[in-house]
Amino acid sequence: MHAITIPEPGGPEALVWAEVPDPVPGEGEVLVEVAAGAVNRADVLQRQGFYDPPPGASPYPGLECSGRITALGAGVSGWAVGDEVCALLAGGGYAEKVAVPTGQLLPVPEGLDLVTAATLPEVTATVWSNVFLTAGLRPGETLLVHGGSSGIGTMAVQLGKAVGARVAVTAGGPEKLARCAELGADILIDYREQDFVAELREATDGAGADVILDIIGAKYLDRNVRALAANGRLAIIGLQGGNKGELNLGALLAKRAAITATSLRARPPAEKATIVAAVREHVWPLIAAGTVRPVVDRTFPMAEAPEAHRTMEASGHIGKILLTTG
Repeated sequence: MHAITIPEPGGPEALVWAEVPDPVPGEGEVLVEVAAGAVNRADVLQRQGFYDPPPGASPYPGLECSGRITALGAGVSGWAVGDEVCALLAGGGYAEKVAVPTGQLLPVPEGLDLVTAATLPEVTATVWSNVFLTAGLRPGETLLVHGGSSGIGTMAVQLGKAVGARVAVTAGGPEKLARCAELGADILIDYREQDFVAELREATDGAGADVILDIIGAKYLDRNVRALAANGRLAIIGLQGGNKGELNLGALLAKRAAITATSLRARPPAEKATIVAAVREHVWPLIAAGTVRPVVDRTFPMAEAPEAHRTMEASGHIGKILLTTG
């Protein structure tokens, strides 16, 4: 088979489409013939040499894919050869085939095509685990989503609205904010021109956000704490703005607030399986009903992954970038 390899860390040109050995499904795994994979920021970090796969994972980038099951490992039940699936991966999505633990498989949602389904596993698992399982967003609360036009952001906006929350977003520029509004965002903040703390306070009569989903990290830490409501919860899932910041513990105490920081890729398979099961129960019906929908910016052939990474790094996209094998 062929896969995108990274012989040496570097720029987009470091991604090389090469012939590699076929993966073999182990116990409790299936082999998936990949139809499509999706590009995530984590893939860029891996390419640059900053985010190695966890031990035992595929060395190739790609944290989600869709495709058809072509072989079953020992002890697999509930799945069959020929099933159309999408999957959450620890790596290996930029390839023609990948071995996947069954706990990380999802059926293609009703009414969705196989290729588009590749956009779903990583974003739905990330948003549901952080915003709902950990931060406990409830109907009537206010959710602030940083990077509202990103793959994570477009999913967080829709899921927040689906459960009856008021959703605020930050994004760069009128076009991205307009797309967020189309997805249901109530409060639109251009981070290039506006102070999100002041804008959020004004829009919430001084209350702030009950939950903040943050991809920035250190650069926004102090402002995020100031933007939180009493009993607010800050969920940090990215470090695009650095990994070391100063925290005002007095402000956190005064608000009785909480900060969590999580990553998905390195979690044990059992934890991932729990999250995937929750996504299947709570999110898949919303997608089947059309309440929540994937947002695809553009699609590239898998061999053109370098160009897909250039698009990701230029940050001009809205929603997800796909790689297809067909």
